[in-house]
Amino acid sequence: LYEKGYIYKGSSIINWCPVCKTALSDAEVDHEEQEGFFWHIKYPIVGTEKFLEIATTRPETMLGDTAIAVHPDDDRYKDIVGKKAVLPLVNREIPIVADYYVDKEFGTGAVKITPAHDPNDFEVGKRHDLPEINIMNDDATINANGGKFEGMDRYEARAAIVKELDEMGLLVKIEDYSHNVGTHDRCKTTIEPLIKKQWFV
Repeated sequence: LYEKGYIYKGSSIINWCPVCKTALSDAEVDHEEQEGFFWHIKYPIVGTEKFLEIATTRPETMLGDTAIAVHPDDDRYKDIVGKKAVLPLVNREIPIVADYYVDKEFGTGAVKITPAHDPNDFEVGKRHDLPEINIMNDDATINANGGKFEGMDRYEARAAIVKELDEMGLLVKIEDYSHNVGTHDRCKTTIEPLIKKQWFV
C-alpha cells in the first residue's frame, strides 16, 4: 500500500521542503501573505445531471482527492450527503460527506478533501475513514498516482490541470485571492504538506 501511495496508520502530515528535501518543524516555517487565485471547479454528481462546485487554491492536489465535504447544517447540500461525485481528470468516484470542519460561508461551502496533502483534510479523512493518496514525490513533482501528469513539477501540473478543466467545461471561474503561504525559513521555498512516517517531539 505504501508503494502505491496509499498510506494509513502510523503516518502524519508534516511540513516538507521539496528543495532541501527535509521535514520542517512549525518553527522553521514562515507564513507570508501572497497573491494567488481561487479556482472554482465543477465535480459531476454520480447518477445525476448536476455538479458540485468547489473552490481551491491548489488545483494540482485534486489528483489526490478522496472526498468532498459539506457542513451538516447546510441546507443547500443535505440532499446529496452520502452520494458520490466523479473526480475530474481521474474519473474516480469519491463520497460526499458531512463534517463540521466546513465553513458554510466560505467559498462555495463545499470543500475538496485531500488527506495526504493538507493537515485539516487529514483530520477529516480520519473521521470518515478516507484513503490517503499521496500524489507527490519528495521534489514536488507528480508521482504515478497523478496519472498523465506524472513527472510534472507541481506548478506545471497546476497549469496543465486548469487548462484541461477549462477545455472540459468544468472550470467555472478564477478569482484573485490573497492568502498566507508557508515557506521554508532558510531557502524560502513554498513548503508542501506531505504525509510521511515522521514526527516531532
